[in-house]
Amino acid sequence: MIKMISMFPKKFGLFPYIFLVYLLFPIYFLTKETGIKQLTGYGMLVLFLFTYCKLFYLIEKKSFSFWLAVQLAIVFIFSVFYDLNYLFLGFFPANFVGWYSSKKMFKFGFIGLVIVEIAPFIYQLMTNPRLSAVDIIYVIPFIIIMLISPFGIRSMNRRMELEQELEKANEKIEELVKREERVRIARDLHDTLGHMLSLLTLKSQLVQKLVKVDIERAKLEAKEMEDTSRAALKQVRELVTDMRAITITEELLHAQRILRAAGITYHYEGDSSFSNISPFIQNIMGMCMREAVTNIIKHSRASHCKVKIVQMADMIKITMKDDGIGIDEKKLYGNGLKGIEERLTLIDGVLVLSNSNGTAVQITVPIIKKVDREEGAIG
Repeated sequence: MIKMISMFPKKFGLFPYIFLVYLLFPIYFLTKETGIKQLTGYGMLVLFLFTYCKLFYLIEKKSFSFWLAVQLAIVFIFSVFYDLNYLFLGFFPANFVGWYSSKKMFKFGFIGLVIVEIAPFIYQLMTNPRLSAVDIIYVIPFIIIMLISPFGIRSMNRRMELEQELEKANEKIEELVKREERVRIARDLHDTLGHMLSLLTLKSQLVQKLVKVDIERAKLEAKEMEDTSRAALKQVRELVTDMRAITITEELLHAQRILRAAGITYHYEGDSSFSNISPFIQNIMGMCMREAVTNIIKHSRASHCKVKIVQMADMIKITMKDDGIGIDEKKLYGNGLKGIEERLTLIDGVLVLSNSNGTAVQITVPIIKKVDREEGAIG
């Protein structure tokens, strides 16, 4: 296969090739010269083309400034010793000056461009009597455009860099979101299945003991194990399919059933309607309640649990109190309590634990009151 030779890096596309059209003008002007001046001019033009190709490969490298200085020097020599029209070659270095990312180097490059464009123009005004007013008016707008173009190129390059940085940042955010989602799913699976599996373990141990002394009770316990496993399977399906949000009312019913299945009596005190609380907050509070119930079943050795919910104008408070052995202060933030705290931080909630004839878990969450727009209306 034939490998095509490219004069410029492929990432720049056709842009560098389009600029080559400007070289037709100095080639045309050089045809009017003769002798050594013409040969020198063609030699400088070849060197100019070489610097042009070279600079595209040297961007952000140390030798970039050297070859840019060579290019500026060629434009200066052409404009002073040949013809004022050669100032149009300044479009080439003007483009490369804009590629400087360093403010200091950009400043030096721009000063060099200003000197190369202004000094020959002034020199020609003072020494060339054939220079007419039309020639001057014709050249001035192009000089202004050449001096402005480095700022436009630099702004464009900076925007491209920012877009690349933004793309990298978005990729990083996407990765962090995926990681957080994995953590959230893992936590939800733990909250959903952890207490169920713990209960099934306790039930299986109980069945092993009862099967020798009370076969009917063992059958009953085995039936409850089946119901519990079916409930767990159902919750897993719901979790996997749409990560269904739970409400406080649903979680209260679930807590009652699961505690009684574990042999822990249950008492509830408080409201039965939570319609003024957003589904998002209810879901987080429900998961926190589920984790607390799991801890009671797994660690408290309690025989009774009381749940109390108090709704106020600006907050809701849930207290779950058991009569178990309490929490070891060394393990105060273990046993899933860290997960509760992490969830509550999302809604500015507060977790308070206390040991007094058992363990009391108190969750307080502020409520954002919806303002009725018609309240302020004047009747």
